[in-house]
Amino acid sequence: MRVIVLGAGLLGVTSAYFLRQQGHDVTVIDRQATPGAETSFANGGQVSVSHAEPWANPGAPLKLLKWLGREDAPLLFRLRADMRQWLWGLQFLRECTPARTRHNIQHIVRLGTYSRDTLQALRRDLGLEYDQRTQGILHFYTSQKEFDAAEAPAQQMRDLGCERHVISADEAVRLEPALRHIRPQLAGATYTAEDESGDANLFARELAARCVADGVEFRMGHHITALREAGGRIAHVEVTDDEGRYQRITGDAYVLALGSFSPLLVKPLGLNLPIYPAKGYSVTMPVKDASMAHQVSLTDDEFKLVFSRYTSEQGDRLRIAGTAELNGYDRDLNQVRCDAIVRRVEQLFPGAGDTAQAQFWSGLRPATPSNLPLIGQSRVPNLYLNTGHGTLGWTHACGSGKSLARIVSGLAPEVDFAFVGAGAARSPREALAPLAQ
Repeated sequence: MRVIVLGAGLLGVTSAYFLRQQGHDVTVIDRQATPGAETSFANGGQVSVSHAEPWANPGAPLKLLKWLGREDAPLLFRLRADMRQWLWGLQFLRECTPARTRHNIQHIVRLGTYSRDTLQALRRDLGLEYDQRTQGILHFYTSQKEFDAAEAPAQQMRDLGCERHVISADEAVRLEPALRHIRPQLAGATYTAEDESGDANLFARELAARCVADGVEFRMGHHITALREAGGRIAHVEVTDDEGRYQRITGDAYVLALGSFSPLLVKPLGLNLPIYPAKGYSVTMPVKDASMAHQVSLTDDEFKLVFSRYTSEQGDRLRIAGTAELNGYDRDLNQVRCDAIVRRVEQLFPGAGDTAQAQFWSGLRPATPSNLPLIGQSRVPNLYLNTGHGTLGWTHACGSGKSLARIVSGLAPEVDFAFVGAGAARSPREALAPLAQ
């Protein structure tokens, strides 16, 4: 088949790669000049199966009330006259029950484990290099209450095969000596040795290059303006190139991998996807004092921040990313939130990074209320979804792309996950059917 992939971020590129491996003729369309240039550009860098507890959990409503109005809050609802935001928020609250949280963790871990294995196989088979580190991920806690609350989800993850182990503060410092500065404040930690980190943007560009070598066509600098339906199927996609020239591009099947912009494109088709943009921030800075800088990828659960380190020809760099701001499609940098991240870094690892050379970035994560991405066939038979991955796009990219390629090819996915449409084995309620169809 001729398959048109809409979007050249991590999900679009991995979809294209695995679709090509299934023998399809693949074209990727994206408005940016290079692959991975939006949400995949400067994210936190973690391939983190252990980051499976969704934002929507039993403790979230109280935290949201506490954070309401705080410009530096880890999760900030900036209330707007936006019905989509309010509906998303109501669905988010419905996902905060213990039963829904356990259900969502189960599916997030299954997809994450499969995806991490798929990434490792891909790296081995293709010889990909993207500043990867395979030293595991350490979640540390400076709040006893947060540490205590982490034990039950960690146990559930272990039961599902994700070896996220609860460890003492002393053991955390042994694994990551850079934490010694805050040892008196550490309540404890969890450690997942199998998790990884790496530069997602570099990975996307490297894999896209392999796709091109294998015959995939990338039409970069093309703005997707509409999907047109005829006879109950997608007939073509309308685009304008970087010189404003109109084109129609036709295929047998279409894959929607446009992240936060996915619901806007398919709304005219009567598809209401439960995706809302959650603006995340990142700070990248050169390492100033290597003795104070972390080696292991870290997660600060209390402040909703992740820490990665890249060492390449570009130099030794720290990447700190996180927080979420629900404020529509606004990507403006809020200096208060940027300063809060830098301040936290200095509290934890004083002098480790050169804050004078800090580079700030924001990206729109395509968040679903449950944190489960939408992968599978939509109500329109030749339109497939690979979107809504929220904070775990990098973690779930390879497994999602491979699963989507199998579904398009009429094959069963290799992982037991709550797929939508023909690839699904779940109830309408679990599929959020009124919104995803």
